[in-house]
Amino acid sequence: NQRTMLRRNWKEDAAPPGLVDGFQQDLRRARRAGDLGELLGAEGQAAARYFSAFAGMLSRGPDQSLAFDFTTRNRRPPADPVNALLSFAYTLLARSWTVVLTAVGFDAYRGFYHQPRYGRPALALDMMESFRPLIADSSVLQAINNGEVRPTDFISAAGSVALTADGRKRFIAAFERRL
Repeated sequence: NQRTMLRRNWKEDAAPPGLVDGFQQDLRRARRAGDLGELLGAEGQAAARYFSAFAGMLSRGPDQSLAFDFTTRNRRPPADPVNALLSFAYTLLARSWTVVLTAVGFDAYRGFYHQPRYGRPALALDMMESFRPLIADSSVLQAINNGEVRPTDFISAAGSVALTADGRKRFIAAFERRL
């Protein structure tokens, strides 16, 4: 799904050479994984590849500069507006999966891929993995590229970035439309 997101939403002339082939290698490596460690390694490599090209899906402003600059994925705390939106979107998606799984009688805290840890809905995190690009990442791209969330909708303090109340409302609306 990350590969598909990049192919569909790339804003520049052409994707970096080898990007799609790299995803194919990651898929083969994941299929051959003999244990959880190997699978996590393949997933981590694919995620690094995806986020290294993520900025190519962001629209440029009228002056041809990126209104939202993105270089790498970071969290706890997010250091820039794009990472703040991604983290918030992943939190909303995990919450949605936790509610759904609990409603149908599953224990959202007992996962397979994500290891159980106190307060961590491991099964919800397992289930949301394939939906991250489809729902969360596409909501972030839509909100930024359509101007629903603007650079002025963020507060920076102590090396972290957070959405303002108005920015949060507009982003939640974009997320719910996508959901």
